[in-house]
Amino acid sequence: MFAIIINKAIVQGIPLLFGSTGEIITEKSGNLNLGIPGIMYVGGSAGVLGAYLYERSCALSGTAPVGFWCILIPLLSSLLGSALLALIYSFLTITLRANQNVTGLALTTFGVGFGDFFGGSLTKIFGEGGNLNVKTTADYFKVTLPFADDLGAFGTIFFSYGFLVYVAIAIALISAYILKKTRIGLHLRAVGENPATADAAGISVSKYKYAATIIGGAIAGLGGLYFIMDYTGGSWTNGGFGDRGWLAIALVIFALWKPNIGILGSIIFGGLYIASVYIQGLGNASKEMIKTLPYLVTIVVLIITSMRNKKENQPPQSLGLHYFREER
Repeated sequence: MFAIIINKAIVQGIPLLFGSTGEIITEKSGNLNLGIPGIMYVGGSAGVLGAYLYERSCALSGTAPVGFWCILIPLLSSLLGSALLALIYSFLTITLRANQNVTGLALTTFGVGFGDFFGGSLTKIFGEGGNLNVKTTADYFKVTLPFADDLGAFGTIFFSYGFLVYVAIAIALISAYILKKTRIGLHLRAVGENPATADAAGISVSKYKYAATIIGGAIAGLGGLYFIMDYTGGSWTNGGFGDRGWLAIALVIFALWKPNIGILGSIIFGGLYIASVYIQGLGNASKEMIKTLPYLVTIVVLIITSMRNKKENQPPQSLGLHYFREER
């Protein structure tokens, strides 16, 4: 039973890990992107859209879908869709210096609307009924390691997942290493802490902000793709993503802007999110209250870190602020 609960917590937490890792990279550059929920939504909808068009083309031509393309097409579609939305955010906030909070919230609204329109209407455009469903593609994403069942509880906890779970963990660990141990990470953190000083040192502030925001958005979009392909089995449901995008932003605070801590945090958040399923005798109101636990835990962590006031546990100093080179 314990192994199953941990397994479900990890499955539930992986979309949050993708989203939080992407947002941490973005925020390290000084950009506060509240459009992450919309970007994750677009990442999922773009991926399922690419998979649907590929499966449909195979059906029309009378050929069977090839596993390589079933994985590559939705993966690239998700990355491109979410990166494009992040590029729009970057252009508006970095080049045009629009308000970051307003822009992010607008992108979230747009992303949800985009996903619901194409996910719920595209099949009707082609004369079909119902929402998008790409079960054939999803089956490839859900393939687990063949020896997982032979290892009992150990296999259930560590090896019984699709490849995107391991990709999420690898990206978080690599991101943590780059941010802390490399010159690129040092420059990025300098841009987020004090862009004027970074600019004076010859670091291109705009380039780092653009790169971090776009790469972070692309990574976050994979959270939406994972949710659709692995968690729901390739079936699109309008609004099915729920509040996971906002939980990913809350996880950034819980992880203290450190992607490696985000791995543990995502498992904790995933466990708290599904805790009501395993607690017997709860009414609907109590179940909904339990779902708020990740947010309450985040508030507690925020209060504690604010009281301790350690610099390494604080957000970048210029987070959410525009940089005007003329004022340097």
